[in-house]
Amino acid sequence: MKAGFPFLRPGMTVGLLGGSFDPPHAAHVHITREALRAFGLDRAWWLVSPGNPLKERGPAPIAARMQAARDIMHHPRVTVTDVECRLGTRVTAETIACLRELYPGVRFVWLMGADNLASFHRWRDWRYIMETVPVGVLARPGDRISARMSPAARLYGRYRIAASDSHLLARSDTPAWCFVNVPMMDISSTQIRASGGWQA
Repeated sequence: MKAGFPFLRPGMTVGLLGGSFDPPHAAHVHITREALRAFGLDRAWWLVSPGNPLKERGPAPIAARMQAARDIMHHPRVTVTDVECRLGTRVTAETIACLRELYPGVRFVWLMGADNLASFHRWRDWRYIMETVPVGVLARPGDRISARMSPAARLYGRYRIAASDSHLLARSDTPAWCFVNVPMMDISSTQIRASGGWQA
């Protein structure tokens, strides 16, 4: 394994939660813990991205966001990493392709909030993502209906795994996705920045 990359054994199931984490907050922690439980994951990674191509405003410096993420996310099976910077990838599809090459035999699962599923069809190569790794979707307040009616949900409707079988997701053949309703914290990084509560 390349220096600076977390160690993983073949056969492990690893959830990937990507984002700018600008700033990271308690809802990120909550959704990660729920994903570990709901999808029966061995590990979860926070992929702190260089920047989100869909957002006009650039994020705070990655060093500040990495430190803030490590300060708030305390779990023995969760790793905060800047792997996208190390790989030189800027979009999720590229990151997944590189990780699958670096970690043969590891079962990666892409994790997202229901709000992201609603706009998933705008992501570059989003069908590649759906057809390459299982996708775990966790509901947030107010996002359930729009997510379930989204183009991605409709197109891949027959590949949806029932929430009662969510623990099977990580080892399912792709395409496969699962939508689970969990008690969610109604907070976002945008709200924190707007309130002046985040100073990198």
